[in-house]
Formats: sequence, C-alpha cells, structure tokens
Amino acid sequence: MARRRLTITRRDWPVAGEFRISRSRLSVIPTVQVGIEEDGHRGRAECRPYARYDQTVESVTDAISGLHTAIEDGLSRHALQTALPAGPARNALDCALWDLEAKRTGRSVHALAGLPTPEAVETAFTLSIDTPEAMAEAARAARRHTLLKVKLGRDAILESLNAIHDARPDARLIVDANEGFDVDGFAALYPPLEGFPIVMLEQPVAAGHDDALPRGDIPICADESLHTADDLPRLAEAGYRAVNVKLDKCGGLTAALDLMRRARDLDMDVMAGCMVGSSLAMAPMVVAASLADVVDLDGPLLLADDEANGLRYEDGRVFPPVPELWG
Repeated sequence: MARRRLTITRRDWPVAGEFRISRSRLSVIPTVQVGIEEDGHRGRAECRPYARYDQTVESVTDAISGLHTAIEDGLSRHALQTALPAGPARNALDCALWDLEAKRTGRSVHALAGLPTPEAVETAFTLSIDTPEAMAEAARAARRHTLLKVKLGRDAILESLNAIHDARPDARLIVDANEGFDVDGFAALYPPLEGFPIVMLEQPVAAGHDDALPRGDIPICADESLHTADDLPRLAEAGYRAVNVKLDKCGGLTAALDLMRRARDLDMDVMAGCMVGSSLAMAPMVVAASLADVVDLDGPLLLADDEANGLRYEDGRVFPPVPELWG
C-alpha cells in the first residue's frame, strides 16, 4: 500500500449577512479542511471548531496533526475511533477516510455504510435572532422553505413567534434556544409554545439543567446536551424525546451512524443537524439523512460562498452530494 499524504487547511467562510444565536454573533465561520491522498485518490472533509466547547482552529489543527504519522502510515477508521475523542478533529479525519475509501474502491459511501441510496430531503432553513419584525421579513423571504428553524434567546420569544407565524402561517417551526431560555421560567413558557406549529423545541435550557423538562406535545430535542451515544440513556430519562446529531460533536460519520441507530432504538426522534459550514461539511450527513426524522442541513445557504460542486438546494430540499464533492 502506498504511503498516504495528509494535508490540513484553514478555510474561513463569510456569512451572508450575520448569523446570530443566543450566545454569539458571527460574520465569518472558521473551519478546518482535511485531505488524505493515497494511490492517486484523495478523500476530503471539513470540520467546524466551536467556541462553546473551547475549540479553536489551532486546537483542532493540533489534534489532527498529532495523528499525522499514524494517518500517513494507514490508520483505519476503526482505530481512529479510540485514537481521538469525539469532536471536530476526529470528524474531519473520519469523513475524509470515508471519502477516500469511496474514491479508491469506486463504491459510494452509502453503499459502503449499508445505507439506502440517498434522495433529496426537506431541510430546515434557519432564521437568526433579530427583532420580531425582521424575523417575520426573513420568514417571508424564505418562502420556498416550509420548515423554518427559529433561533430565539430570552427576549421577545412569543412576540417573535407570533410575527413569524403571521408572516408564514404555512410554515412548520423548529424553535432553537441554544441553551438561552431562563431555566426557572421555561416551565411557564412551555404551554404558550404549544399554540404554535412547533415540531421540535431544541435545547431550551443549559446543558446540565436537564432534570426538570416539562412534558407535553412538543418534543424537546437535546443538542448541546448530546455528544455521544453514551449520553442517550440519561437524556431519555430526563425527558428529551429527540436528539440533534452533529458530526462535529459525535466525531464523524462512523459515530453518527451508531448514535442515530441507538437513538431510534430508544424511540427518540433524530435530527440530522450541522454546524454552519460549507457543502463539504454537510455532505456526509446528507448521505445519512435516511436515518433522521428531521433534517437541518442548511449551512451553505447561510454563507456568502461555498465549495465547488456544492450541494444543490431547491424548493426547500437538499440533494445528495455529487462524487466530485464527497462520497
């Protein structure tokens, strides 16, 4: 077997406008891209370091560089799972190795993983935190999307939802607080939320404060509280009825497939989610979307630029990646 060659590149993606959630505002998304070459073939992947978990481009690059020799000597995907902890560094290497195997064997990743042939699926479209009026206008502008992911903080929660619902009464909503709701007040807030067409309520309170979740018609979805499959029993016991699986949290497609299947075994709904990034970052989860009940893979739509041969988005759906991109 020819020796591999590993490359690590920083790629900064400008946001289209501004991306605002409960704890941050961003105009540029810094990412790390990995390439692994072997026998004239090249696998690629992209990960997103996330400040919420004390990650930086430098720390992720250092973690990947720490396995430089092992990767070039032929480290397998299986061995990678214990060589690095869950997180973006392992995600980038794992997904690049999947892509490399697909390129070397001439078989698609979905075939290698035993997944159905991927098809176009509906994806949520994200509305950043803004004034109720501005969010209503953004909802109108996203008229091709009938599933809207609404970012909210502690202020103007019901006012924003009323404005969005008035502007787009046809739209189903995912409410994402990114841990931003007041812990003491959430139980009182939950009943009014049931009056809106909300299909999922994502991470309303801070991770670690999951022991008093209200029970009702709206499934509460764990995001920041979920990292690996080991978290699932605790989250189900706490009252979470859904989980948001992200490659950068669980550490790659290999771990994500196991996590999604184990969540379904616990009768939990699965969201195929993402950090904001390019089509290269989204592509592996698009391939795995058949295991999800809800798909939120709109990252490239929030950027001012994208990878060549990027994912196709049309009428609120995302289409599978072409081989020139990934998989």
